[in-house]
Amino acid sequence: MSIKGLFPIDKWDFKSESVLADLPAEDFDLLTAHQTEQVYKKGEIIFREGAYPAGIFYIKAGKVKKYKLDKEGKEHIIYVANKEELLGYHAILSEDRYPDSAASIEESRIAFIPKEDFLAVLNQSPVLNRRLLKTLSHEFAVLANSLSMFAQKNVRERLALQLIVLREKYKVNFKPGMPVEINMSRDDLANLVGTGRENVVRVLTEFKESGILKTQGRKIIINDVNQLIIIADYK
Repeated sequence: MSIKGLFPIDKWDFKSESVLADLPAEDFDLLTAHQTEQVYKKGEIIFREGAYPAGIFYIKAGKVKKYKLDKEGKEHIIYVANKEELLGYHAILSEDRYPDSAASIEESRIAFIPKEDFLAVLNQSPVLNRRLLKTLSHEFAVLANSLSMFAQKNVRERLALQLIVLREKYKVNFKPGMPVEINMSRDDLANLVGTGRENVVRVLTEFKESGILKTQGRKIIINDVNQLIIIADYK
């Protein structure tokens, strides 16, 4: 089923997929003049926190986790980026190092656009400037909601909410009534929810026994998103 009208997905999901869509031909040609593509295997690093950016990344297929490491080396996943989203442009805009790391969570095909080409288009394209400003503003709101979630919600509610968001990302040729498969390791899911792996497994088992979902290996098949929305208690 569609969750439109039932859950405010825009409050929890970045929207950079519209940034490059239908750019004026002159801008798009300049932006992609020296573009290269690479296929990243599952778990492969795309860029590391603290490195200097040489360009931006555009996901053509697959999914990527953005994360930070704490002092003990534990991952804290900030966001899961989907097909047609941009990565790495924050560091270039701020003229700073990457504020986080990025790695593929499944085999992903990603384009690299050199920094010089990205900045050249920014200097001449009011369309791209407006879109990036809108995207950055929206991302700030999403991150503010995420901070509020971690402060106010328990693990069960946080997991339910993240499963709702991930369900939207994993839809493929979706039709109403179809179950949606989420293919993510329990460790990554725990790092996204902000808890231990054992807690995620425990709550997933509870959801499974309630008929909300089923599992096949690392796959999570969402059967009843309505119940997840109730549990998430986002209001």
